[in-house]
Amino acid sequence: MLEQLLHFDKDLFLYLNGLGVAPWDNFWQFISNKFSAIPLYIFLLLISYRKYGLKSTALLLISIALLITVSDQLSNFFKYGVGRLRPCHDPDLSGITRLVKSYCGGKYSYYSAHASNAFAIAVFFGAILKSEAKYMATVLLLWATLVAYSRIYIGVHFPLDIITGALIGSLLGWLFVKLYIFALRKFSL
Repeated sequence: MLEQLLHFDKDLFLYLNGLGVAPWDNFWQFISNKFSAIPLYIFLLLISYRKYGLKSTALLLISIALLITVSDQLSNFFKYGVGRLRPCHDPDLSGITRLVKSYCGGKYSYYSAHASNAFAIAVFFGAILKSEAKYMATVLLLWATLVAYSRIYIGVHFPLDIITGALIGSLLGWLFVKLYIFALRKFSL
């Protein structure tokens, strides 16, 4: 059963990765770059500051820093614990993977920290800012989906890496929303 799932995952990766075309490569590399979202993060912080004020936004920054740290470290734990090779390091896929950039990343892929972090941030901010903008959560989840898919497009993650990262990131985002609300009440902010 697991072998069938992994075989299907490789086939789906090859299909999705193979859809890439050179004119779109720069766009997907930009989406995949963690620094490309800095304007979005600044925008979210400004909205948060307007809604919550300075002290609560400071607590929010601490919450986000902890959220991303937990998301990253949990991903690293799984990557080294599971030991699944990235598509660009997998000898079975050598020569048939469309690697958009010359650098493949670390040796292991399961699960995607990019997907986990993007979905964690999307769920967190989507929940705490839902009263500020009607479609905030939808837009943030769409952004997270683009970030996640970009990892397949550029050739460094399998679909299962992305799905697992999205699920774990969403769960972590939801948990940190609960912790943030608890802390707001605890410190009367």
